Amino acid sequence: MENRPYVPWELMNDFMIDVFKAYGVSEEDARICADVLLESDRRGIESHGCNRFKPIYIDRIVNGTLLPKTDLEIVKETPTTVVMDAHDGMGMVAAHAMMEKLIKKAKEYGMAGGAIRNSTHYGIAGYWTDMAAKEGLIGVTGTNARPSIAPTFGVENMLGTNPLTFSLPTDEEFNFCLDCATSIVQRGKIEYYARQGKPTPTGMVVTHDGSTVNDSAEILKMLTQGKAALAPLGGGPSDDMCGYKGYGYATVVEILSSALAGGEFMKALSGVDSEGKPQMYHLGHFFFVVDPEAFMGLDTFRKIAGDICRALRNSEKAPGYDRIYTAGEKEHLVWLERKDKGVPVSEAVQKELIALRDAHDLPYVFPFEKE
Repeated sequence: MENRPYVPWELMNDFMIDVFKAYGVSEEDARICADVLLESDRRGIESHGCNRFKPIYIDRIVNGTLLPKTDLEIVKETPTTVVMDAHDGMGMVAAHAMMEKLIKKAKEYGMAGGAIRNSTHYGIAGYWTDMAAKEGLIGVTGTNARPSIAPTFGVENMLGTNPLTFSLPTDEEFNFCLDCATSIVQRGKIEYYARQGKPTPTGMVVTHDGSTVNDSAEILKMLTQGKAALAPLGGGPSDDMCGYKGYGYATVVEILSSALAGGEFMKALSGVDSEGKPQMYHLGHFFFVVDPEAFMGLDTFRKIAGDICRALRNSEKAPGYDRIYTAGEKEHLVWLERKDKGVPVSEAVQKELIALRDAHDLPYVFPFEKE
């Protein structure tokens, strides 16, 4: 049962736009950024929604590791490919521009691919693949990130949480969208645990000395200090649970995110220099868009994709379970539950919203202030 107060979607959207503008982001770019953040909360992915508004975006603008003005440069372009340089601007703005170009190219040529270098955090990856799926196209994307994952048999944080994300159009109310990190848990989830005062479950983090650590705030410190790392999908440091699979996929994303655009990778993405001072992140992203019409047609694709999802959900359930889900379904159900209520905000986020409002003398009153 949700006991946090809700803030109406429109109010939160307008507020974030105004705050972004107060820090130098143009209104057009601010609208894109606000929508990406709110889409996370619409789907129940709170680790990437309003919880990250201040610490990941506003704070980074303030400390100079994220530029509010996004100057996009086309480094190379062909009829079916694009390489961009975001010059350390808003990653969400760069990704939006890239997807608009690739969707247009894919509709004309059947498929298209792009890569961005010198970028910053681009929000939930599923937002970009869903831009394609909403147009009846297949979307694929991935991004590298500051080092967090240890390779199998290792304990040093070398790879980012590196999501490998797909959206596929179906004939159902929602598209198939698989959006998840290649680690057991993403760093943003641990940040969310820390803000909620919750422990991180055992097995998600590996330490240099093999000790178990569950304190979420302490884990974040240890990740930054290089004393701990996130375990890849499957677990680590041994390969008993096939953690080499998550390690392998994380490496695929790291290579595609950097090599296609000629960008930086792994330790160079830490966000700090050799003296521990903040520096630009220089992240990389890659994107592929495919038009089913270039194969056997969109209607055929939608129906078969939908049939597969329905068959999976209708298959025999394990004892004690009465429902099987397919990717994107839980997020759709969260949206149905929240669409008329708004964004649930924790006490920590409430304080941040009030502080940002007061700092810029913005004319907003939040529902939780009236209680």
